[in-house]
Amino acid sequence: MKARVHVTLKPGVLDPQGAAVRHSLGSLGFEGVEKVRQGKVIELELAETDKDKATKTVTDMCEKLLANTVIENYSVEIL
Repeated sequence: MKARVHVTLKPGVLDPQGAAVRHSLGSLGFEGVEKVRQGKVIELELAETDKDKATKTVTDMCEKLLANTVIENYSVEIL
């Protein structure tokens, strides 16, 4: 079973990488981009076959390692 985790910064948390991407896009002629927020996608291949158990396991992974829950939000998608 596959899982996909999307991790993004919480609103209000400064995103210097996003700001750098926005600036670079402007330098390349892509105008009108007012804000960029950068995140990460983590794909996992799991041995688990039960969707509910997989969701719980991946959520535990996020809480313990994959996301910094103080400054990041995450969502879990079981594929």
